[in-house]
Amino acid sequence: MKKSAVVIFPGRGTYGKSELGYLTKYHADKSDFIAGIDAWRKSQNRTPVSELDKAKTYAASKHTSSVNASAIIYACALADFADINRDAFDIVALCGNSLGWYLTLAASGALNPANGIRLVDTMGALMEEQGKGGQLIYPFVDEEWRVSSARTKSVGDALHAGRTAGEAYLSIRLGGMAVLAGDDAGMSAMEKALPQVEDRYPFRLARHSAFHTPLLSHVSDAAFQSLGRELFEAPQIPMIDGRGAIWSPRSSDIGGLYQYTLGQQIVETYDFSKSVEIAIKEFAPDCLILAGPGATLGAPIAQELIHHRWMGLMSKSDFSARQKKDPFLLAMGREDQRKLAV
Repeated sequence: MKKSAVVIFPGRGTYGKSELGYLTKYHADKSDFIAGIDAWRKSQNRTPVSELDKAKTYAASKHTSSVNASAIIYACALADFADINRDAFDIVALCGNSLGWYLTLAASGALNPANGIRLVDTMGALMEEQGKGGQLIYPFVDEEWRVSSARTKSVGDALHAGRTAGEAYLSIRLGGMAVLAGDDAGMSAMEKALPQVEDRYPFRLARHSAFHTPLLSHVSDAAFQSLGRELFEAPQIPMIDGRGAIWSPRSSDIGGLYQYTLGQQIVETYDFSKSVEIAIKEFAPDCLILAGPGATLGAPIAQELIHHRWMGLMSKSDFSARQKKDPFLLAMGREDQRKLAV
């Protein structure tokens, strides 16, 4: 009997040094798919994803730039999606984090393969050329992934400090993490206001602009000028967006989908936490499958499950024990869990 599954797509920053060669390792059989992406990239005078993946060494300046990272993550994630065992899993819905929304559109059929890479690559280039401001990440949960009132207050205080000094916004609700964004003055004020925790936070995200804030309204305008409504089609699989709204195959307003993707989704908070909540509560899947590359989104997903006490999970320890016994979350970027999904 098939298991029902919601597939979740990753955002920026998931193709790191340890993911170099991901396409070569797992997807050598998808030469036509990768060649299509490379052909588009070449037509835009951009480095082919196959070349980026086969590089001898990982170069942050090259592999983490928005124009390159978006395309290679798209290639890896969509190739992973194609590898999911459809005899074992019934995919009932899709969602993703930030860039993962574009991947969701492509996987669902709301964008065909040619338009999927066109959207991802165009947005990556616009962010590279016109992005401004920055992002930082800070946890509002404790080491056991339970909500901390003290850390939650620190996030609120930091946003107030950032807005007093400049511009500051909640960019993404990411499980037990808050992704904060702002202009230079706002970012500096937030970093100073946030107490150091866990020896790494607040952590500033390198080469990231102020995604999902009004600071990128000009990028939204440019996207509308570069990409037309005709790229979009009705999805073949239900999608959950960055507000928690469901787009169904038979009832999606294509014009509304276009407007949301290039408008609201760019300039307002992306609520990944809400999308996971809707995924588990509305679709009640037997499991969640996280497409690669990488598996860093696993922690925010787990934190959201704990927040809602899904399957009785109350802490990081509970989640870890469940994963060892009978994993609910299958991360394709992890060798041990990948084999359970493909």
